Amino acid sequence: MTAPAAQRPDLTPQGHPQRWLILGVICLAQLTVLLDNTVLNVAIPSLTSELDASTSDVQWMINAYSLVQAGLLLTAGSSADRYGRKKMLIVGLALFGVGSLVAGLSQSSAQLIAARAGMGVGGALLLTTTLAVVVQIFDDTERVKAIGIWSTVASLGFAAGPLFGGFVLDHFWWGAIFLINIPVALIGLVAVARLVPESKSGRGERPDLLGALLSTIGMTAVVFAIISGPEHGWASGRVLLTVCVGVAVLAGFVLWELRIPHPMLDMHFFRNQKFVGAVAGAILVAFGMTGSLFLLTQHLQFVLGYGPLEAGLRTAPMALTVVVLNLAGLGARMVQKFGTPVVIAAGMSCLAAGLAAIAVLGGGDGGYGGMLFGLVVMGVGVAFAMPAMANAIMSAIPPEKAGVGAGVNGMLAEFGNGLGVAVLGAVLNARFAALVPAAVGAASLPAALAAADGPAAREQIKDAFASGLEVSQLAGAVAVLAGGLLAALLLRRAERAERAEKAQAPVAGTAAAPVTEAAAAVPAAGDTAAPVAEVSKAGDRADSPGPAA
Repeated sequence: MTAPAAQRPDLTPQGHPQRWLILGVICLAQLTVLLDNTVLNVAIPSLTSELDASTSDVQWMINAYSLVQAGLLLTAGSSADRYGRKKMLIVGLALFGVGSLVAGLSQSSAQLIAARAGMGVGGALLLTTTLAVVVQIFDDTERVKAIGIWSTVASLGFAAGPLFGGFVLDHFWWGAIFLINIPVALIGLVAVARLVPESKSGRGERPDLLGALLSTIGMTAVVFAIISGPEHGWASGRVLLTVCVGVAVLAGFVLWELRIPHPMLDMHFFRNQKFVGAVAGAILVAFGMTGSLFLLTQHLQFVLGYGPLEAGLRTAPMALTVVVLNLAGLGARMVQKFGTPVVIAAGMSCLAAGLAAIAVLGGGDGGYGGMLFGLVVMGVGVAFAMPAMANAIMSAIPPEKAGVGAGVNGMLAEFGNGLGVAVLGAVLNARFAALVPAAVGAASLPAALAAADGPAAREQIKDAFASGLEVSQLAGAVAVLAGGLLAALLLRRAERAERAEKAQAPVAGTAAAPVTEAAAAVPAAGDTAAPVAEVSKAGDRADSPGPAA
Protein backbone atom coordinates (compact mmCIF):
# COMPACT_ATOMS: atom_id res chain seq x y z
CA MET A 1 0.00 0.00 0.00
CA THR A 2 1.07 3.62 -0.41
CA ALA A 3 2.59 5.19 2.67
CA PRO A 4 0.66 7.99 4.41
CA ALA A 5 1.46 11.49 3.23
CA ALA A 6 2.76 12.50 6.66
CA GLN A 7 5.46 9.80 6.47
CA ARG A 8 6.56 10.53 2.90
CA PRO A 9 9.42 12.99 2.32
CA ASP A 10 8.20 13.97 -1.15
CA LEU A 11 4.65 14.83 -0.07
CA THR A 12 2.95 17.52 2.00
CA PRO A 13 -0.26 16.59 3.88
CA GLN A 14 -2.13 17.74 0.73
CA GLY A 15 0.00 15.76 -1.74
CA HIS A 16 3.13 16.38 -3.79
CA PRO A 17 4.37 19.99 -3.37
CA GLN A 18 4.48 20.49 -7.16
CA ARG A 19 1.32 18.52 -7.85
CA TRP A 20 -0.51 21.24 -9.84
CA LEU A 21 2.48 21.88 -12.09
CA ILE A 22 2.83 18.13 -12.66
CA LEU A 23 -0.89 17.95 -13.49
CA GLY A 24 -0.46 20.67 -16.10
CA VAL A 25 2.43 18.78 -17.71
CA ILE A 26 0.64 15.45 -17.94
CA CYS A 27 -2.58 17.11 -19.16
CA LEU A 28 -0.63 18.72 -22.00
CA ALA A 29 0.76 15.33 -22.98
CA GLN A 30 -2.70 13.77 -22.72
CA LEU A 31 -4.24 16.50 -24.88
CA THR A 32 -1.97 15.68 -27.82
CA VAL A 33 -2.95 12.00 -27.55
CA LEU A 34 -6.65 12.79 -27.54
CA LEU A 35 -6.42 15.33 -30.36
CA ASP A 36 -4.96 12.64 -32.59
CA ASN A 37 -8.09 10.51 -32.09
CA THR A 38 -10.11 12.93 -34.25
CA VAL A 39 -7.70 15.36 -35.93
CA LEU A 40 -7.12 13.17 -38.99
CA ASN A 41 -10.78 13.19 -40.04
CA VAL A 42 -10.52 16.63 -41.63
CA ALA A 43 -7.34 15.68 -43.54
CA ILE A 44 -8.97 12.89 -45.56
CA PRO A 45 -9.15 14.89 -48.84
CA SER A 46 -5.47 15.86 -48.56
CA LEU A 47 -4.38 12.31 -47.79
CA THR A 48 -6.40 10.92 -50.67
CA SER A 49 -4.81 13.28 -53.20
CA GLU A 50 -1.21 13.57 -51.94
CA LEU A 51 -0.62 9.95 -50.87
CA ASP A 52 -2.92 8.43 -53.48
CA ALA A 53 -4.72 6.69 -50.62
CA SER A 54 -7.71 4.47 -51.24
CA THR A 55 -10.81 4.50 -49.07
CA SER A 56 -9.54 1.42 -47.25
CA ASP A 57 -6.14 3.08 -46.68
CA VAL A 58 -7.77 6.17 -45.18
CA GLN A 59 -9.89 4.04 -42.86
CA TRP A 60 -6.80 2.23 -41.59
CA MET A 61 -4.94 5.52 -41.13
CA ILE A 62 -7.72 6.66 -38.83
CA ASN A 63 -8.47 3.35 -37.11
CA ALA A 64 -4.92 1.99 -36.59
CA TYR A 65 -4.35 4.57 -33.86
CA SER A 66 -7.53 3.97 -31.87
CA LEU A 67 -7.42 0.21 -32.43
CA VAL A 68 -3.91 -0.29 -31.04
CA GLN A 69 -4.52 2.20 -28.25
CA ALA A 70 -7.73 0.53 -27.06
CA GLY A 71 -6.25 -2.96 -27.24
CA LEU A 72 -3.23 -2.08 -25.09
CA LEU A 73 -4.85 0.05 -22.36
CA LEU A 74 -5.06 -2.65 -19.69
CA THR A 75 -1.62 -4.07 -20.52
CA ALA A 76 -0.13 -0.56 -20.46
CA GLY A 77 -1.65 0.14 -17.06
CA SER A 78 -0.35 -3.12 -15.62
CA SER A 79 3.13 -2.43 -17.01
CA ALA A 80 3.13 1.02 -15.41
CA ASP A 81 2.24 -0.47 -12.02
CA ARG A 82 4.97 -3.10 -12.26
CA TYR A 83 7.87 -1.26 -13.89
CA GLY A 84 7.23 2.32 -12.80
CA ARG A 85 4.63 4.90 -13.79
CA LYS A 86 7.16 7.65 -14.44
CA LYS A 87 9.25 5.29 -16.55
CA MET A 88 6.27 4.24 -18.66
CA LEU A 89 5.16 7.87 -19.01
CA ILE A 90 8.58 8.71 -20.45
CA VAL A 91 8.46 5.68 -22.77
CA GLY A 92 4.97 6.68 -23.90
CA LEU A 93 6.04 10.25 -24.69
CA ALA A 94 9.08 9.00 -26.60
CA LEU A 95 7.06 6.52 -28.68
CA PHE A 96 4.40 9.11 -29.36
CA GLY A 97 6.98 11.69 -30.45
CA VAL A 98 8.86 9.28 -32.74
CA GLY A 99 5.59 8.03 -34.20
CA SER A 100 4.50 11.62 -34.88
CA LEU A 101 7.80 12.35 -36.66
CA VAL A 102 7.46 9.28 -38.88
CA ALA A 103 3.80 10.09 -39.57
CA GLY A 104 4.55 13.69 -40.55
CA LEU A 105 7.29 12.62 -42.97
CA SER A 106 5.48 9.61 -44.42
CA GLN A 107 5.65 9.18 -48.18
CA SER A 108 3.11 6.36 -48.53
CA SER A 109 -0.09 5.09 -46.99
CA ALA A 110 1.66 2.05 -45.51
CA GLN A 111 4.22 4.25 -43.71
CA LEU A 112 1.50 6.46 -42.26
CA ILE A 113 -0.57 3.48 -41.07
CA ALA A 114 2.49 1.95 -39.35
CA ALA A 115 3.35 5.29 -37.74
CA ARG A 116 -0.19 5.72 -36.46
CA ALA A 117 -0.05 2.24 -34.91
CA GLY A 118 3.19 3.20 -33.14
CA MET A 119 1.56 6.40 -31.89
CA GLY A 120 -1.27 4.22 -30.54
CA VAL A 121 1.20 2.28 -28.37
CA GLY A 122 2.51 5.54 -26.93
CA GLY A 123 -1.01 6.84 -26.49
CA ALA A 124 -2.06 3.79 -24.46
CA LEU A 125 0.90 4.28 -22.11
CA LEU A 126 0.18 7.99 -21.74
CA LEU A 127 -3.55 7.68 -21.05
CA THR A 128 -3.05 5.09 -18.29
CA THR A 129 0.02 6.57 -16.61
CA THR A 130 -1.30 10.13 -16.51
CA LEU A 131 -4.37 9.12 -14.48
CA ALA A 132 -2.29 6.79 -12.29
CA VAL A 133 0.13 9.64 -11.52
CA VAL A 134 -2.77 11.93 -10.61
CA VAL A 135 -3.96 9.34 -8.07
CA GLN A 136 -0.45 9.10 -6.60
CA ILE A 137 0.34 12.81 -6.17
CA PHE A 138 -3.04 14.11 -4.90
CA ASP A 139 -4.63 13.21 -1.59
CA ASP A 140 -8.32 12.45 -1.03
CA THR A 141 -9.31 16.10 -0.48
CA GLU A 142 -8.07 17.31 -3.90
CA ARG A 143 -8.19 14.16 -6.00
CA VAL A 144 -11.72 14.66 -7.34
CA LYS A 145 -10.87 18.17 -8.53
CA ALA A 146 -7.63 16.94 -10.12
CA ILE A 147 -9.42 14.08 -11.89
CA GLY A 148 -12.04 16.61 -13.02
CA ILE A 149 -9.32 18.67 -14.72
CA TRP A 150 -7.82 15.49 -16.17
CA SER A 151 -11.19 14.46 -17.63
CA THR A 152 -11.73 18.02 -18.90
CA VAL A 153 -8.79 17.49 -21.22
CA ALA A 154 -10.58 14.44 -22.65
CA SER A 155 -13.63 16.54 -23.52
CA LEU A 156 -11.47 19.35 -24.89
CA GLY A 157 -9.48 16.96 -27.08
CA PHE A 158 -12.64 15.34 -28.42
CA ALA A 159 -14.12 18.69 -29.46
CA ALA A 160 -10.96 20.50 -30.53
CA GLY A 161 -9.51 17.78 -32.81
CA PRO A 162 -11.46 18.69 -35.98
CA LEU A 163 -11.14 22.42 -35.29
CA PHE A 164 -7.38 22.17 -34.74
CA GLY A 165 -6.96 20.02 -37.82
CA GLY A 166 -8.95 22.43 -39.97
CA PHE A 167 -6.86 25.39 -38.80
CA VAL A 168 -3.54 23.63 -39.50
CA LEU A 169 -4.66 22.48 -42.96
CA ASP A 170 -5.68 26.03 -43.85
CA HIS A 171 -2.08 27.20 -43.30
CA PHE A 172 0.22 24.17 -43.73
CA TRP A 173 0.44 20.77 -45.43
CA TRP A 174 -1.14 17.69 -43.82
CA GLY A 175 2.10 16.47 -42.18
CA ALA A 176 2.11 19.48 -39.84
CA ILE A 177 -0.81 17.88 -37.97
CA PHE A 178 1.67 15.32 -36.64
CA LEU A 179 4.91 17.32 -36.50
CA ILE A 180 3.36 19.80 -34.08
CA ASN A 181 3.27 16.96 -31.52
CA ILE A 182 7.07 16.74 -31.42
CA PRO A 183 7.85 19.92 -29.41
CA VAL A 184 5.04 19.00 -27.01
CA ALA A 185 6.55 15.53 -26.54
CA LEU A 186 10.02 17.02 -25.95
CA ILE A 187 8.72 19.51 -23.39
CA GLY A 188 6.82 16.70 -21.73
CA LEU A 189 9.91 14.45 -21.55
CA VAL A 190 11.99 17.13 -19.84
CA ALA A 191 9.21 18.12 -17.44
CA VAL A 192 8.32 14.53 -16.52
CA ALA A 193 11.99 13.64 -15.92
CA ARG A 194 12.43 16.63 -13.59
CA LEU A 195 9.08 16.83 -11.82
CA VAL A 196 7.12 13.57 -11.74
CA PRO A 197 7.88 11.21 -8.81
CA GLU A 198 8.49 7.56 -9.59
CA SER A 199 6.06 5.03 -8.18
CA LYS A 200 5.56 1.34 -8.77
CA SER A 201 4.22 -1.71 -7.01
CA GLY A 202 6.32 -4.63 -8.25
CA ARG A 203 6.66 -7.16 -5.44
CA GLY A 204 8.55 -9.93 -7.17
CA GLU A 205 5.38 -11.17 -8.84
CA ARG A 206 5.75 -12.89 -12.18
CA PRO A 207 4.37 -10.76 -15.02
CA ASP A 208 1.02 -11.99 -16.31
CA LEU A 209 2.12 -12.40 -19.95
CA LEU A 210 -0.77 -14.62 -21.01
CA GLY A 211 -3.26 -12.24 -19.41
CA ALA A 212 -1.69 -9.33 -21.26
CA LEU A 213 -1.89 -11.22 -24.55
CA LEU A 214 -5.51 -12.28 -24.05
CA SER A 215 -6.70 -8.82 -22.99
CA THR A 216 -4.95 -7.18 -25.95
CA ILE A 217 -6.36 -9.62 -28.52
CA GLY A 218 -9.86 -9.57 -27.00
CA MET A 219 -10.14 -5.79 -26.74
CA THR A 220 -8.65 -5.26 -30.19
CA ALA A 221 -11.16 -7.67 -31.74
CA VAL A 222 -14.14 -6.06 -29.99
CA VAL A 223 -13.08 -2.52 -30.90
CA PHE A 224 -12.40 -3.59 -34.50
CA ALA A 225 -15.93 -5.00 -34.72
CA ILE A 226 -17.34 -1.74 -33.36
CA ILE A 227 -15.34 0.27 -35.91
CA SER A 228 -16.36 -2.02 -38.78
CA GLY A 229 -20.05 -2.26 -37.86
CA PRO A 230 -21.34 0.99 -39.40
CA GLU A 231 -19.59 0.29 -42.72
CA HIS A 232 -20.13 -3.45 -43.19
CA GLY A 233 -23.38 -3.87 -41.23
CA TRP A 234 -23.78 -5.21 -37.72
CA ALA A 235 -25.18 -8.52 -38.99
CA SER A 236 -22.40 -9.10 -41.54
CA GLY A 237 -20.23 -12.20 -41.22
CA ARG A 238 -17.08 -10.10 -40.78
CA VAL A 239 -18.44 -8.18 -37.82
CA LEU A 240 -20.14 -11.14 -36.16
CA LEU A 241 -17.03 -13.31 -36.47
CA THR A 242 -14.82 -10.59 -34.97
CA VAL A 243 -17.26 -10.04 -32.11
CA CYS A 244 -17.39 -13.77 -31.36
CA VAL A 245 -13.59 -14.01 -31.36
CA GLY A 246 -13.26 -10.96 -29.10
CA VAL A 247 -15.88 -12.15 -26.61
CA ALA A 248 -14.42 -15.68 -26.53
CA VAL A 249 -10.89 -14.40 -25.92
CA LEU A 250 -12.07 -11.99 -23.20
CA ALA A 251 -13.96 -14.85 -21.55
CA GLY A 252 -10.70 -16.83 -21.59
CA PHE A 253 -8.96 -13.81 -20.06
CA VAL A 254 -11.47 -13.73 -17.20
CA LEU A 255 -11.06 -17.45 -16.52
CA TRP A 256 -7.28 -17.16 -16.58
CA GLU A 257 -7.28 -14.16 -14.22
CA LEU A 258 -9.43 -16.11 -11.75
CA ARG A 259 -6.97 -19.02 -11.72
CA ILE A 260 -3.57 -17.39 -11.23
CA PRO A 261 -2.26 -16.09 -7.87
CA HIS A 262 -1.15 -12.66 -9.15
CA PRO A 263 -3.58 -11.59 -11.89
CA MET A 264 -3.16 -8.48 -13.99
CA LEU A 265 -6.80 -7.56 -13.26
CA ASP A 266 -8.21 -8.95 -10.03
CA MET A 267 -11.73 -10.09 -10.94
CA HIS A 268 -12.75 -9.84 -7.30
CA PHE A 269 -12.95 -6.07 -7.85
CA PHE A 270 -16.28 -6.79 -9.55
CA ARG A 271 -17.68 -8.00 -6.22
CA ASN A 272 -17.27 -4.45 -4.94
CA GLN A 273 -20.56 -2.57 -5.42
CA LYS A 274 -18.69 0.74 -5.51
CA PHE A 275 -16.55 -0.49 -8.40
CA VAL A 276 -19.51 -2.03 -10.28
CA GLY A 277 -21.61 1.10 -9.86
CA ALA A 278 -18.83 3.34 -11.13
CA VAL A 279 -18.16 0.98 -14.05
CA ALA A 280 -21.82 1.06 -15.11
CA GLY A 281 -21.96 4.83 -14.87
CA ALA A 282 -18.73 5.36 -16.83
CA ILE A 283 -19.97 3.19 -19.70
CA LEU A 284 -23.27 5.06 -19.85
CA VAL A 285 -21.68 8.52 -19.85
CA ALA A 286 -19.57 7.55 -22.87
CA PHE A 287 -22.63 5.82 -24.38
CA GLY A 288 -24.81 8.92 -24.23
CA MET A 289 -22.17 11.49 -25.13
CA THR A 290 -20.46 9.75 -28.05
CA GLY A 291 -23.58 8.17 -29.54
CA SER A 292 -25.41 11.47 -29.44
CA LEU A 293 -22.59 13.51 -31.00
CA PHE A 294 -22.07 10.90 -33.73
CA LEU A 295 -25.68 11.30 -34.86
CA LEU A 296 -25.85 15.06 -34.28
CA THR A 297 -22.88 15.67 -36.55
CA GLN A 298 -24.72 13.94 -39.40
CA HIS A 299 -27.92 15.85 -38.60
CA LEU A 300 -26.12 19.19 -38.66
CA GLN A 301 -24.50 18.48 -42.03
CA PHE A 302 -27.16 16.57 -43.98
CA VAL A 303 -30.37 18.04 -42.54
CA LEU A 304 -29.41 21.55 -41.40
CA GLY A 305 -26.86 22.02 -44.18
CA TYR A 306 -23.72 23.01 -42.23
CA GLY A 307 -20.19 22.19 -43.44
CA PRO A 308 -17.85 19.89 -41.46
CA LEU A 309 -16.06 22.72 -39.64
CA GLU A 310 -19.34 24.53 -38.93
CA ALA A 311 -20.83 21.30 -37.57
CA GLY A 312 -17.80 20.85 -35.30
CA LEU A 313 -18.18 24.38 -33.95
CA ARG A 314 -21.87 23.78 -33.22
CA THR A 315 -21.20 20.63 -31.16
CA ALA A 316 -18.40 22.36 -29.21
CA PRO A 317 -20.68 23.99 -26.53
CA MET A 318 -21.00 20.68 -24.72
CA ALA A 319 -17.23 20.31 -24.40
CA LEU A 320 -16.82 23.97 -23.46
CA THR A 321 -19.41 23.56 -20.70
CA VAL A 322 -17.47 20.58 -19.33
CA VAL A 323 -14.21 22.56 -19.45
CA VAL A 324 -15.61 25.61 -17.66
CA LEU A 325 -17.36 23.67 -14.88
CA ASN A 326 -14.44 21.32 -14.21
CA LEU A 327 -11.85 24.10 -14.20
CA ALA A 328 -14.06 25.94 -11.72
CA GLY A 329 -14.05 22.82 -9.52
CA LEU A 330 -17.84 22.79 -9.19
CA GLY A 331 -18.14 19.01 -9.47
CA ALA A 332 -15.44 18.42 -6.87
CA ARG A 333 -17.15 20.76 -4.39
CA MET A 334 -20.46 19.01 -4.95
CA VAL A 335 -18.86 15.62 -4.26
CA GLN A 336 -17.43 16.92 -0.99
CA LYS A 337 -20.76 18.44 0.03
CA PHE A 338 -23.31 15.88 -1.17
CA GLY A 339 -21.31 12.69 -1.75
CA THR A 340 -20.47 10.70 -4.87
CA PRO A 341 -23.84 8.89 -5.32
CA VAL A 342 -25.85 12.12 -5.28
CA VAL A 343 -23.51 13.87 -7.72
CA ILE A 344 -23.53 10.92 -10.11
CA ALA A 345 -27.33 10.71 -9.97
CA ALA A 346 -27.58 14.45 -10.66
CA GLY A 347 -25.03 14.30 -13.48
CA MET A 348 -26.65 11.34 -15.21
CA SER A 349 -30.07 12.98 -14.86
CA CYS A 350 -28.72 16.14 -16.55
CA LEU A 351 -27.16 14.05 -19.31
CA ALA A 352 -30.49 12.30 -19.89
CA ALA A 353 -32.34 15.63 -19.80
CA GLY A 354 -29.95 17.04 -22.41
CA LEU A 355 -30.55 14.08 -24.71
CA ALA A 356 -34.31 14.49 -24.29
CA ALA A 357 -34.07 18.23 -24.96
CA ILE A 358 -32.22 17.58 -28.22
CA ALA A 359 -34.88 15.07 -29.21
CA VAL A 360 -37.82 17.36 -28.43
CA LEU A 361 -36.38 20.81 -29.22
CA GLY A 362 -33.53 20.20 -31.66
CA GLY A 363 -34.45 17.13 -33.68
CA GLY A 364 -36.36 18.91 -36.40
CA ASP A 365 -35.10 21.21 -39.12
CA GLY A 366 -36.34 24.36 -37.46
CA GLY A 367 -32.98 25.52 -36.19
CA TYR A 368 -30.08 25.13 -33.84
CA GLY A 369 -31.38 26.78 -30.64
CA GLY A 370 -33.00 23.71 -29.09
CA MET A 371 -29.95 21.61 -29.86
CA LEU A 372 -27.67 24.20 -28.23
CA PHE A 373 -29.73 24.06 -25.02
CA GLY A 374 -29.56 20.28 -24.98
CA LEU A 375 -25.79 20.26 -25.56
CA VAL A 376 -25.18 22.65 -22.65
CA VAL A 377 -27.34 20.55 -20.30
CA MET A 378 -25.46 17.44 -21.44
CA GLY A 379 -22.18 19.23 -20.70
CA VAL A 380 -23.36 19.97 -17.16
CA GLY A 381 -24.18 16.31 -16.67
CA VAL A 382 -20.83 15.09 -18.01
CA ALA A 383 -18.95 17.63 -15.87
CA PHE A 384 -20.66 16.33 -12.73
CA ALA A 385 -20.72 12.60 -13.44
CA MET A 386 -17.47 11.79 -15.24
CA PRO A 387 -14.89 12.96 -12.61
CA ALA A 388 -16.97 11.50 -9.77
CA MET A 389 -17.12 8.10 -11.47
CA ALA A 390 -13.43 8.08 -12.44
CA ASN A 391 -12.58 8.87 -8.83
CA ALA A 392 -14.93 6.12 -7.61
CA ILE A 393 -13.24 3.57 -9.90
CA MET A 394 -9.75 4.59 -8.83
CA SER A 395 -10.62 4.69 -5.11
CA ALA A 396 -12.21 1.22 -5.31
CA ILE A 397 -8.88 -0.22 -6.55
CA PRO A 398 -5.82 -0.44 -4.26
CA PRO A 399 -3.29 2.39 -4.84
CA GLU A 400 -0.63 -0.08 -5.97
CA LYS A 401 -2.94 -1.01 -8.88
CA ALA A 402 -3.53 2.59 -10.00
CA GLY A 403 -2.27 1.86 -13.52
CA VAL A 404 -4.64 -1.07 -13.93
CA GLY A 405 -7.47 1.13 -12.63
CA ALA A 406 -6.63 3.76 -15.24
CA GLY A 407 -6.58 1.04 -17.90
CA VAL A 408 -10.02 -0.16 -16.80
CA ASN A 409 -11.31 3.42 -16.94
CA GLY A 410 -9.97 3.81 -20.49
CA MET A 411 -11.41 0.47 -21.60
CA LEU A 412 -14.83 1.45 -20.27
CA ALA A 413 -14.73 4.71 -22.22
CA GLU A 414 -13.83 2.86 -25.43
CA PHE A 415 -16.57 0.30 -24.86
CA GLY A 416 -19.16 2.96 -24.05
CA ASN A 417 -18.18 4.97 -27.13
CA GLY A 418 -18.68 2.01 -29.43
CA LEU A 419 -21.86 0.93 -27.70
CA GLY A 420 -23.38 4.40 -28.02
CA VAL A 421 -22.66 4.61 -31.74
CA ALA A 422 -23.92 1.08 -32.33
CA VAL A 423 -27.13 1.17 -30.26
CA LEU A 424 -28.30 4.72 -30.93
CA GLY A 425 -27.32 4.36 -34.57
CA ALA A 426 -29.35 1.15 -34.86
CA VAL A 427 -32.40 2.83 -33.30
CA LEU A 428 -32.13 5.75 -35.71
CA ASN A 429 -31.66 3.46 -38.72
CA ALA A 430 -34.68 1.36 -37.76
CA ARG A 431 -36.90 4.44 -37.58
CA PHE A 432 -35.39 5.89 -40.76
CA ALA A 433 -35.93 2.66 -42.70
CA ALA A 434 -39.53 2.48 -41.53
CA LEU A 435 -40.33 5.97 -42.81
CA VAL A 436 -38.39 6.08 -46.08
CA PRO A 437 -39.66 3.99 -49.01
CA ALA A 438 -37.32 1.10 -49.81
CA ALA A 439 -36.97 2.28 -53.41
CA VAL A 440 -35.23 5.45 -52.28
CA GLY A 441 -32.59 3.55 -50.29
CA ALA A 442 -33.04 3.68 -46.56
CA ALA A 443 -29.71 2.17 -45.57
CA SER A 444 -27.73 5.44 -45.82
CA LEU A 445 -28.76 9.05 -45.48
CA PRO A 446 -26.24 10.44 -48.03
CA ALA A 447 -27.13 7.68 -50.50
CA ALA A 448 -30.84 8.30 -49.98
CA LEU A 449 -30.42 12.04 -50.54
CA ALA A 450 -28.37 11.43 -53.69
CA ALA A 451 -30.99 9.04 -55.07
CA ALA A 452 -33.96 11.24 -54.17
CA ASP A 453 -36.20 12.25 -57.07
CA GLY A 454 -36.77 15.96 -56.57
CA PRO A 455 -36.94 18.41 -53.63
CA ALA A 456 -40.06 16.84 -52.13
CA ALA A 457 -38.39 13.43 -51.84
CA ARG A 458 -35.30 15.00 -50.24
CA GLU A 459 -37.46 16.79 -47.66
CA GLN A 460 -39.19 13.50 -46.88
CA ILE A 461 -35.82 11.85 -46.31
CA LYS A 462 -34.62 14.70 -44.08
CA ASP A 463 -37.83 14.53 -42.04
CA ALA A 464 -37.37 10.78 -41.66
CA PHE A 465 -33.81 11.21 -40.42
CA ALA A 466 -34.91 13.93 -37.97
CA SER A 467 -37.61 11.61 -36.66
CA GLY A 468 -35.05 8.83 -36.28
CA LEU A 469 -32.75 11.21 -34.40
CA GLU A 470 -35.58 12.10 -32.02
CA VAL A 471 -36.37 8.46 -31.25
CA SER A 472 -32.71 7.52 -30.80
CA GLN A 473 -31.99 10.44 -28.44
CA LEU A 474 -35.05 9.60 -26.34
CA ALA A 475 -33.95 5.96 -26.17
CA GLY A 476 -30.50 7.11 -25.08
CA ALA A 477 -32.03 9.38 -22.45
CA VAL A 478 -34.03 6.52 -20.93
CA ALA A 479 -30.98 4.21 -20.87
CA VAL A 480 -28.71 6.85 -19.34
CA LEU A 481 -31.25 7.85 -16.68
CA ALA A 482 -32.09 4.28 -15.63
CA GLY A 483 -28.48 3.15 -15.65
CA GLY A 484 -27.29 6.26 -13.85
CA LEU A 485 -29.81 5.86 -11.05
CA LEU A 486 -28.80 2.18 -10.72
CA ALA A 487 -25.13 3.17 -10.54
CA ALA A 488 -25.91 5.76 -7.84
CA LEU A 489 -27.88 3.16 -5.88
CA LEU A 490 -24.99 0.69 -5.96
CA LEU A 491 -22.57 3.38 -4.84
CA ARG A 492 -24.90 4.40 -2.00
CA ARG A 493 -25.17 0.81 -0.80
CA ALA A 494 -21.38 0.41 -0.98
CA GLU A 495 -20.85 3.55 1.10
CA ARG A 496 -23.33 2.35 3.72
CA ALA A 497 -21.55 -1.00 3.89
CA GLU A 498 -18.18 0.76 4.37
CA ARG A 499 -19.58 2.92 7.17
CA ALA A 500 -21.07 -0.14 8.88
CA GLU A 501 -17.70 -1.95 8.76
CA LYS A 502 -15.91 1.06 10.21
CA ALA A 503 -18.49 1.38 12.97
CA GLN A 504 -18.10 -2.30 13.94
CA ALA A 505 -14.28 -2.33 13.89
CA PRO A 506 -13.71 -0.58 17.27
CA VAL A 507 -16.34 -2.76 18.93
CA ALA A 508 -14.50 -5.92 17.96
CA GLY A 509 -11.23 -4.69 19.46
CA THR A 510 -12.44 -3.18 22.75
CA ALA A 511 -11.63 -6.28 24.82
CA ALA A 512 -8.01 -6.26 23.75
CA ALA A 513 -7.58 -2.51 24.01
CA PRO A 514 -6.41 -2.34 27.68
CA VAL A 515 -3.77 -5.02 27.03
CA THR A 516 -2.34 -3.55 23.82
CA GLU A 517 -2.55 0.14 24.65
CA ALA A 518 0.61 0.22 26.73
CA ALA A 519 2.52 -2.05 24.40
CA ALA A 520 1.50 -0.04 21.39
CA ALA A 521 3.95 2.70 22.27
CA VAL A 522 6.91 0.36 21.73
CA PRO A 523 6.43 -0.52 18.05
CA ALA A 524 5.08 2.95 17.29
CA ALA A 525 8.55 4.42 17.55
CA GLY A 526 10.02 1.96 15.06
CA ASP A 527 7.13 1.61 12.68
CA THR A 528 8.17 4.61 10.60
CA ALA A 529 11.06 2.74 9.02
CA ALA A 530 8.92 0.43 6.93
CA PRO A 531 6.58 3.03 5.41
CA VAL A 532 9.44 5.43 4.68
CA ALA A 533 11.43 2.62 3.11
CA GLU A 534 8.59 2.14 0.65
CA VAL A 535 9.25 5.59 -0.81
CA SER A 536 12.26 6.56 -2.84
CA LYS A 537 13.49 10.13 -3.01
CA ALA A 538 11.81 10.45 -6.34
CA GLY A 539 8.39 9.32 -5.22
CA ASP A 540 6.21 6.69 -3.61
CA ARG A 541 7.37 3.12 -4.22
CA ALA A 542 5.60 0.06 -2.94
CA ASP A 543 8.31 -2.44 -3.88
CA SER A 544 10.54 -2.14 -0.78
CA PRO A 545 8.65 -3.68 2.13
CA GLY A 546 11.76 -4.27 4.22
CA PRO A 547 13.68 -1.77 6.35
CA ALA A 548 15.68 0.96 4.66
CA ALA A 549 19.22 0.07 3.71
